[in-house]
Amino acid sequence: MKVRVAVLGATGTVGQRFIQLLDGHPWFEVAALMGSERSAGRSYAEATRWVLDTPMPAAVRALTILGNEATLDTPLVFSALPSKTAGEIEMRLARAGHVVCSNASDHRMEADVPLLIPEVNPEHLELIAVQRRRRGWSGAIVTNPNCTATGPTMALRPLHDAFGVTKLLLVSMQALSGAGYPGVPSYDAIDNVVPYIGGEEPKVETEPQKMLGTLRDESIELAPFVISAHCNRVPVLEGHLECLSVAFARTPDLATLTAALRDFRALPQELKLPSAPPEPLIVREEPDRPQTRRDRDAGRGMSTTIGRIRACPILDYKFVCLSHNTIRGAAGGSLLNAELMYAQGLFR
Repeated sequence: MKVRVAVLGATGTVGQRFIQLLDGHPWFEVAALMGSERSAGRSYAEATRWVLDTPMPAAVRALTILGNEATLDTPLVFSALPSKTAGEIEMRLARAGHVVCSNASDHRMEADVPLLIPEVNPEHLELIAVQRRRRGWSGAIVTNPNCTATGPTMALRPLHDAFGVTKLLLVSMQALSGAGYPGVPSYDAIDNVVPYIGGEEPKVETEPQKMLGTLRDESIELAPFVISAHCNRVPVLEGHLECLSVAFARTPDLATLTAALRDFRALPQELKLPSAPPEPLIVREEPDRPQTRRDRDAGRGMSTTIGRIRACPILDYKFVCLSHNTIRGAAGGSLLNAELMYAQGLFR
């Protein structure tokens, strides 16, 4: 029997991604949808302006949207709620015994909340026991990172393990879908690059330190490298492309660095989790790849694609990485988190 799940913020773009990715999932099935008071009481088909390329799954069309204060009977909850709205609702559900996999930023940097990429820091799920003991609840909150931090952190995992990252300069070119729907006004988006995304750079500069940090004495000791980030909105629909320059404590040669990225596999691949890509990192040799339109769907949108690896005259090496921001960087990332927890028996 499949695990019944609920989706919070179900009518938004990330909520729609959750529903798309959960359609036909081997372990989970959508049993409840929650939305704003404006949507509550209406069928999902009536209340939702579906913006994805694939059709709305038939199984959810007639489901009635519940208000955010509703009581749920689903062990697992996926939260696509916007930040600031999400915080208290997610805590209420965790207190009621639900496992909440959140895409929102409200709880990411709290000391007892896992900020999780399953290929990067699966051991941080040990914080769930700490969280439950400290907060006195039987549920849990587990977060996935900011979509812009996801791809670089996946790339940094094998590099930090092998060579010790000390400094990172990051310049992002972020898709319009990262702003939600309707997102950036067309007059600002077309023929333009916007060199500012509110609140983005502080997240990109801090979240990788937590994910690549060490679990010690029931808390995370942050990874001791520094990040400087420039975040830009560019006129593509999906996919965040980022240029990274990295310094290492132990500088490898180019072949060794490239092999560390190409050969990287982790627990989700070992467990063959349903949403895990066979290759979490894909290295392209062409001088002009990755490209957003051509490479964002690699690994069904769950792989990070890396290219243009070369020496950096200021730091040690520089390269380009690309990840799908609404799949791996949002709904797909949360779904993989839930699959790992289910495989480890953290809910049933």
